[in-house]
Amino acid sequence: MAAVLGQFMEFHPVHGTNVRLDLSRTRATRVESFANGICFSKHPLNPGEIFLLEIEDKELGWCGHLRIGLTARDPQTLETVPEYSLPDLVDQGESWVFAITRNHNKVIEDDTHEEVEQAADGRNEERNRPKSFFTDTHLYIENVCIPKDKLVGRSRPGRFSHILDDLYKTNALPPTARRSRIGVLYVPKGQGFADMHIVINGEDMGASAKGIPTNQPLYAVIDVFAATKCVRIVQVEYGFASLQTLCRKTIQKHIVHRMALDWLELPELLKNYCKFE
Repeated sequence: MAAVLGQFMEFHPVHGTNVRLDLSRTRATRVESFANGICFSKHPLNPGEIFLLEIEDKELGWCGHLRIGLTARDPQTLETVPEYSLPDLVDQGESWVFAITRNHNKVIEDDTHEEVEQAADGRNEERNRPKSFFTDTHLYIENVCIPKDKLVGRSRPGRFSHILDDLYKTNALPPTARRSRIGVLYVPKGQGFADMHIVINGEDMGASAKGIPTNQPLYAVIDVFAATKCVRIVQVEYGFASLQTLCRKTIQKHIVHRMALDWLELPELLKNYCKFE
């Protein structure tokens, strides 16, 4: 299993002309029009490291949604940030971008006989893997393991939040909805190459780009496009979970509804952390 060294994720100071970042550089908002919303990760991604976003706000009246992918182009070296990720940035080369839609984000492949056998072996391995706290709470993409804890979107606390949370978990809500969480990563495939994977609310959509050279650093690229108005970065914890996270998991495991936290004798800060995270 490949080890991932997580880093604190931020947006790069180089971005599209219509993008405004907050002071922490973890929230990006397109302030006008529907284009010029391209952002990049501040640092290149490590192999198997996910750049995870949550859709915070939308804007009605536009056609199209968030676009996400990878680029080998250092944002600092760009003379100007293109107006669109598709096709402008991709046409410049060394960039791979996937357009998120309300439906049909899963990549359907024409498998060869060898690939079918490998997929069957992978399913058998998954079935034979012993069930434990670790395996039940992680997403496996080939030899990469990602904690599921932050991958799935959650609704705002309210009367029906428990119903909406279940819809996020089963990926029944549109990926373009508010609070949906979408991430991009690359999975090494042999010497010097990798596949790009998109993860939507904890589900791997498959390899959306193959044979990406890894001899250059790869940055995440995000296009806050059209109906997607604002996104924020969600930090993912790799390795052992923090004590804070373990406490939150234990509390959430023993309640049927997030609003039930209000009746528990807990510090207010802890209640809010359990409700919103």
